[in-house]
Amino acid sequence: MGEKIATRAAYGKAIVDLAEKYPELVVLDADLASATKTDGFAKAYPDRFFDMGIAECDMVGVAAGLATCGKKPFANTFAMFAAGRAFEQVRNSVAYPHLNVKVVGSHGGLSVGEDGATHQCCEDFATMRSIPGMVVCCPCDGNEMTQAVQALIDYDGPAYLRLGRLAVETVTDAIPGYKFELGKGVTLRPGKDVTIIAVGLMVQKALAAAELLAQEGVDARVIDMHTIKPLDEKLVLRAARETGCIVTTEEHNIIGGLGEAVCACVSAKCPVPVLRHGVEDVFGRSGKAEQVLEHYGLTAEGIADKVRRAMELKF
Repeated sequence: MGEKIATRAAYGKAIVDLAEKYPELVVLDADLASATKTDGFAKAYPDRFFDMGIAECDMVGVAAGLATCGKKPFANTFAMFAAGRAFEQVRNSVAYPHLNVKVVGSHGGLSVGEDGATHQCCEDFATMRSIPGMVVCCPCDGNEMTQAVQALIDYDGPAYLRLGRLAVETVTDAIPGYKFELGKGVTLRPGKDVTIIAVGLMVQKALAAAELLAQEGVDARVIDMHTIKPLDEKLVLRAARETGCIVTTEEHNIIGGLGEAVCACVSAKCPVPVLRHGVEDVFGRSGKAEQVLEHYGLTAEGIADKVRRAMELKF
């Protein structure tokens, strides 16, 4: 594993680095520029940055209008507000007319930490993937986030991008020739006994879980499913056929997110046991990020335990 960097920090740097190449790129924020890391863009390109204040619904509407004028707007706020408060505008003003707006939800999941349950959004994957035509993406590290921003700028259509607050180890740069593609998961570790499909910071924990399991003689495959919608069904079904059981892991409610997307795919086309690991349909609580994750079982050992249970169902 490489350097530790929050995906929100990598995102902030990426939009600045790409701004000169894409003069149509504009950035909107809802009074959270220092937290969402869009403040660097604001300083470098003040005429292309719009602080909309604490008015997320208005921000999304303005972003939609800018898209109709040929701009490439990235609208930024916390995930809770992007997927919650502004849901109607995202659905009706952006997705319904299929406008080229990227909705960026920072501080997703329990790792917001001390901000507590009101800001720990564990429902955004579910709400965003329920919208027709909406791409849903959550990169696992800084390298993947940088490539994801490039891919989303080039993609013509609505998309939701989740950013994380917590600094995480970089793992994808260790993959020779790694290339991010929307809708294409990546196998980070081969394995024949079970597949762990992870998203976001749970990718790093899945890799750590695979190491724990290897000590027990379990050969676990690890897939980084950075794009939840469209799901890479081909990769999922190959894993189902070759390993016989799957565990999904996400920093999100087990209802409506990656786990349910994988279950729907597998149950219809290649039924094998699938166990979902994530937030067990409860609200979060305030505390240090790593302690909160541990409290809710979002750890390498938590994943490994779920794998052991899946292996029992396999036979």
